[in-house]
Amino acid sequence: MKKTIGALMVAVSAVAMAANANAMEYNPYAGVEYGYSFLNGADRENNFNSGKIFVGSQYNQNFGVEAFYQRTTSDKKALKNGVQKLKYEAYGLDAMGYLPLGCDQEVALIGTAGVAYYDFKDKTEGKASDNEGMWGYRLGAGAEYNVNENIAVRALARYTKLDERILDSNDMMEYSIGARYNF
Repeated sequence: MKKTIGALMVAVSAVAMAANANAMEYNPYAGVEYGYSFLNGADRENNFNSGKIFVGSQYNQNFGVEAFYQRTTSDKKALKNGVQKLKYEAYGLDAMGYLPLGCDQEVALIGTAGVAYYDFKDKTEGKASDNEGMWGYRLGAGAEYNVNENIAVRALARYTKLDERILDSNDMMEYSIGARYNF
């Protein structure tokens, strides 16, 4: 956790220096994404499909901030004592770094760093429902294509380190594809 906080502090410092070099603007946007995420446990893997909505602002061509809410479908696994249904909801905040490419700058590489709260819900037959909430620290990379000045599509991969273990793992990977509308 100390390494993650240190990395976030370095990223914020770099952004602050970049902000002094470029004039700050306020370009709000909203979007939706489809996500596929998985937890790798010691004895099995849990896969989740999800929908995500997000709002944010890009302050210059290289920096933005984004808030999101995500909800997954249930992952069903057959266990010795019944069927387990596991799902989660998450919300959080990400700092977004953009590196525009080419003369037209229609394509940009994206880097993300953020924090989110994950609320896992476990329903196993024959047992009481169990809810477990925890913080996750996220790092990601991807690319974005600006279709026009209002619409952009993007694909991202994110690694999340969870505070606590879920099914003998605290590592989660997420892949997402989505679109955003710039106001």
